[in-house]
Amino acid sequence: MRRFIDLSIYLENDVISDPPMMQPKIDYIRHDAGAEQVKLFFEGLEVEELPDAEGWAVEFVELCTHNGTHLDSPYHYHSTMNGKDGEPERAITIDEVPLEWCFQPGVKLDFRDKPDGYVVTAQDVADELDRIGHELAPLEIVLVNTAAGKAYGQPDYVNRGCGMGYEATMYLLERGVRVTGTDAWSWDAPFSYTAERYARDRDASIIWEGHKAGRDLGYCHLEKMHNLEALPDAGFTVSCFPHKVRGGSAGWTRAVAIIDEAS
Repeated sequence: MRRFIDLSIYLENDVISDPPMMQPKIDYIRHDAGAEQVKLFFEGLEVEELPDAEGWAVEFVELCTHNGTHLDSPYHYHSTMNGKDGEPERAITIDEVPLEWCFQPGVKLDFRDKPDGYVVTAQDVADELDRIGHELAPLEIVLVNTAAGKAYGQPDYVNRGCGMGYEATMYLLERGVRVTGTDAWSWDAPFSYTAERYARDRDASIIWEGHKAGRDLGYCHLEKMHNLEALPDAGFTVSCFPHKVRGGSAGWTRAVAIIDEAS
């Protein structure tokens, strides 16, 4: 028996899923207005001639590639990648992400106990893997369950949850992980907390440090996932194929966990 768990948020109006300048906008064309559009294709047609005087329903959507649950490509983080041990390469865009990265066994790390703004360390990752008794394998997809998951839809969602630091991210990448995910707005700690640290210490290396790990080892991550609480620690497969935006920094995805259970 196969069970599917939806790990994606909605694309919708009027829910705080992004900062104001990035909010999606959806214009819904209902069946009555759709009937007027149908008339444009058939000279002399009256709306009343259509079944129940209804035409089609369509939606016009204004989005950025980082609205909704989406997969970020290495190009989003920097213009180059894989510079850790040699000459950096051109960062791949979302249409160039290997498809095999996007359908792999999943592992969940539970960091819901970490306070908002906390920067997860490599030791935190090692301790959590030890707690769940899991040794990472190359290409496994690692999902991070934070306090932001339960805050989705609330006004402070973009400021909730912990974030993954450079060392924590590199811990995963050096073990062959190439896709990660989080239920927070960003893989990194919320900007509001990072801004406070930057104002205090004037250390720009902390800005987007988890993302910028992609300069050293190219990888992708899913952001604004949902329902990670429903997942076991391991024993599931993640499907997260992104929309094929040519040259894009990210692509929308319907992220899903697949669990095979004995019938």
